Amino acid sequence: MNATTDLLPEWAQRPVSDEFLQALTARFGSQCSTALAVREQHGRDEGSIAAPPPAAVVFAQSTLDVQDAVKLCEQFNVPVIAYGAGSSLEGHLLAVEGGITIDVSRMNQILSVNTEDLTVTVQPGITRKALNDAIKDTGFFFPIDPGADASVGGMTATRASGTNAVRYGTMRENVLALEVVTASGEIIRTGNRAKKSAAGYDLTRLLIGSEGTLGIFTEITLRLYPLPEAVSAAICSFPSIEAAVHTVIQTIQMGIPIARVELVDVNSVRMVNAYSKLTLREEPMLLMEFHGSPTGVKEQAEMMQEIAGEFGGNAFEWAERPEDRTRLFTARHNAYFAAVASVPGCRCITTDACVPISRLADALLQCVTEADASGIPYFLVGHVGDGNFHFGYLIDPANDTQRQQAEALNQQLVQRAIALGGTCTGEHGIGIHKQGFLLEEAGDGAVQMMRAIKQALDPKNILNPGKIFQLQ
Repeated sequence: MNATTDLLPEWAQRPVSDEFLQALTARFGSQCSTALAVREQHGRDEGSIAAPPPAAVVFAQSTLDVQDAVKLCEQFNVPVIAYGAGSSLEGHLLAVEGGITIDVSRMNQILSVNTEDLTVTVQPGITRKALNDAIKDTGFFFPIDPGADASVGGMTATRASGTNAVRYGTMRENVLALEVVTASGEIIRTGNRAKKSAAGYDLTRLLIGSEGTLGIFTEITLRLYPLPEAVSAAICSFPSIEAAVHTVIQTIQMGIPIARVELVDVNSVRMVNAYSKLTLREEPMLLMEFHGSPTGVKEQAEMMQEIAGEFGGNAFEWAERPEDRTRLFTARHNAYFAAVASVPGCRCITTDACVPISRLADALLQCVTEADASGIPYFLVGHVGDGNFHFGYLIDPANDTQRQQAEALNQQLVQRAIALGGTCTGEHGIGIHKQGFLLEEAGDGAVQMMRAIKQALDPKNILNPGKIFQLQ
């Protein structure tokens, strides 16, 4: 498989005519910008891949804005990329074939809250934190937590999950319905607020995880959950990563309904201590959270502590106060930024594999050995309760040798995960970086079927072209 940087020259920038830009400006006025600083801001994400910026940025404020922008792009055969918070890691929002970006961050309203049915309908630009802040007084919350304060539209587009997925599932299980602008500029609705349906093809699930290649979301209906009566969090240090992982495996196999369980390796602990000014023990660590009734939470935590003790877990510390729990998980969420800050000027090549929980130790330990031997600075964190883990290799972007080493480590890791019955991406998506891995994982027949769907729904290939796979 070619390295990602070898793939970039294969994409040709499509021409964007003055006539198109004039039509765009006539329709959107001050909502349209061609300023270089604005275009560059919308032409990069948190990943390590570089590409030219889009030709223009449209700041949509309504479904009609999105519809009109897409119709103009369809008319002039111009690529169009949806942009939310810009927190993706795999090059999803890069304008590799040119075109324009539609920024939906101003479409950030809650349209309806239906607590009786445990649903909420929102616009795509609202972030997960803003959503939960707005509904906290209702007694309900939306649990999907990928770490970054991502937009709900972006989370839906990448089928995100995060720290709570072991108990509450991923975006796949928690998106009920969508309003979507198609490649032709038509507005369609998929799904409804009913808990289930057997009516026709499941278009909602098709679009979740489509990374903006099949349509642009303008409304999203989500599941809500009652705020737990009691919440307790704890940290526990271990003599080795292997001991921590086996603790998690046994906890899950015993059916303990833990809400979060995050693995943090010693490198990550060291980086987080420096970045967040904490004094955590610099050993492999699990961060855990339990939701339920006071009695249930106490029982779950005691069982978890007993299992951890069997594998050498020590320094079990409780965080009962909300501010202490927030401090711990904020530090975990900042692990990526802590790592990048630890090597000034670096870029991070991230992995995102997920394996069956029974094979987690097999997947991790060899990857750690390979990373240690490489000499490249790295960190390891993971939502290990569902078998999802992330290595981050910190490289000098000007050092081709380091990049090749990191890509080789990534390839070995993914191939190992696939061989163990896992996937190349548990939550980040394919984007640009993982296209070769998708073919390896899914097979040529499945990818050809995906191409057929893309060509049927977007015959001009204007919706985020060059992502997930390249059309043949």
